[in-house]
Amino acid sequence: MYASLSDEETIRQLLPNQPNQCFETLYNRYVNKVYKRCLSMTKDADQAQDFTQDIFLKVFHKLDAFQERSTFSTWLYSISYNYCADQLRLAKRLPTTSWEEAGMDHHTTDVADSQLHEEALQVVQQAMTALSVEERALLRLKYEDGMSIEELAQLYEIKPSAVKMRLKRSREKVRSLCVQPSLS
Repeated sequence: MYASLSDEETIRQLLPNQPNQCFETLYNRYVNKVYKRCLSMTKDADQAQDFTQDIFLKVFHKLDAFQERSTFSTWLYSISYNYCADQLRLAKRLPTTSWEEAGMDHHTTDVADSQLHEEALQVVQQAMTALSVEERALLRLKYEDGMSIEELAQLYEIKPSAVKMRLKRSREKVRSLCVQPSLS
């Protein structure tokens, strides 16, 4: 019955009065694609399954905030990518050995350099949170996932020149946020 509706029509028609049906319809359409995306990033079936469930919970809670500035699939893809990237980055940062075990206590210069690098990363990450979901997704797809301008143009259904302009504006926004004295 709802299979003939577009994603956006499904949200407009079902979310207000039948939120569970809306979610179920969208979940059934995209669960395999999101899972495959998670699996390609994690290389772990169990972790990909967990991430997929977490992503859909997140999407369900944010569905009323979907503003149709992009297609639902692009919005979902952005959330999926960002969630997986954030979780994988977090997992890498969890210490597996102490500083002393790693011999870092004898190299104060290395520790200072590492702390400066960590502070710079935190400033950039904080600046990234000030961007819209679409801006963050575009930057991550280009610079973390290595997608080409042409691939991004196809994904977003826009011209390559528009992709370049959006990337440029997003980079400039991050740069300006990073040089501000306070990011609060």
